[in-house]
Amino acid sequence: MTKLGIASAALVAAAIVTTLLPARNPLPAPSGQGSNVRVGLVFDVGGRGDKSFNDSAWIGLERASRELGVRVEVMEPTSAEDREAAMRLFAARGFDIVLGVGFIFSSEMNVVARAFPASKFACVDYAPPSDGAIPPNVAGLVFREEEGSFMVGAVAGLISKSHAVGFVGGMDVPLIHKFEAGYIAGVHHVCAECRVHAAYAGATPEAFKDPAKGEALATSQISAGADVVFHASGTTGLGVFEAARDMGVRAIGVDADQYDEMPGVVVTSMIKRVDVVVFETIREVTLGTFRGGIKAFGLKENGIGYVDEGPHAAGIPADVKTRVGAIKAEIVEGKIAVPSKN
Repeated sequence: MTKLGIASAALVAAAIVTTLLPARNPLPAPSGQGSNVRVGLVFDVGGRGDKSFNDSAWIGLERASRELGVRVEVMEPTSAEDREAAMRLFAARGFDIVLGVGFIFSSEMNVVARAFPASKFACVDYAPPSDGAIPPNVAGLVFREEEGSFMVGAVAGLISKSHAVGFVGGMDVPLIHKFEAGYIAGVHHVCAECRVHAAYAGATPEAFKDPAKGEALATSQISAGADVVFHASGTTGLGVFEAARDMGVRAIGVDADQYDEMPGVVVTSMIKRVDVVVFETIREVTLGTFRGGIKAFGLKENGIGYVDEGPHAAGIPADVKTRVGAIKAEIVEGKIAVPSKN
C-alpha cells in the first residue's frame, strides 16, 4: 500500500472510531499551568451518571480541569473493542495521559500502552497481567477496598437487629471478592453470631448495570432475615436500594456517598476516593513526576473511607461511630489485619 493509501486508511479508521465513540469535552476552556496538558478518560460500564464509580472519576476530572487547567475529553464505550479503540484514539492523537476507569480496561490497556510507549496510561482498579509484566508507561491505581468494607461491615453488624445482613456483588470477580471478604470480616469482628448472605449479579460486566437483578437478590436476602444490605455492584445497587425501601430495612452504598439515591434507607456508604486518585495522577503529569507501576490506596492514604459525618450519617448511632473509629485506627496501625479474600 502506498503512503497515501496508508494515510487514507488511517483517517477512515479514525473516523469510524470517532463515530462509534464520540469524544466529549464538556468543560470550560482551560487556563493555567496545565493548559497544554490533554487528558483522555474512558468510562467504565454504566458510564457517567452512575452515581458511583464513574461519577467519582468525573469529579476528579472536573477538579483537574478547574485547578490545574488541563484539557479533557471523555468517551463512554459499550464493548471491549470500543474500550481499546477509545484508548488507541486518544494515544494516537497525542494526549498526555489516557485514563481507563475500571479493571476491565487492564488487558486492553497493556496492549495499547505497548503500542504507544511514549504515551502515559493509568487504570483505576488495574489488574496486573499474570506474568507481572506491567508496561513501564502504565500506572496501576488500586485500592484496599477490603478496609472500607470492613468498616461498613462493622456498622452493619452493630446496627443489625436480626443478626443477619446481606451483600450483593456485581460481577463475580476477585476485585468484588475483596469487598465481600472485608465486609464479612467486619461484620464478624463486632458480631460473631451474625449471618452474612452473599450473592452476585452475574459473571460479565453487564452485572454492574442490572437493577432488576440487584432488587431480586436483595429481596431474597431480606426475606432470609437480613436487615442491612451492602452492595458493590454499580447501578445494579439501585435495585438493592429499592428492595431495602420496599421491605423496610437499611442499605449501604458504595464508592461514593449514595444517600441521595434513597434518603432514609441508605444508612452510610463505603467511600472509594476515585476522584482523589484521578486528580493526583493528572497532577503528576502536569508536574512531570508521573511514574508507572502499582500505586495502592487505603485508609492510611485517605483513599478509602465511609460516610460517618453530617446528615447523611445521621442513622448511625454515636456509639457505633466511636467503635468504628477505633477500628479504623487499629487497621491503620496494623493491629487488625483485614482479609482481601474469603
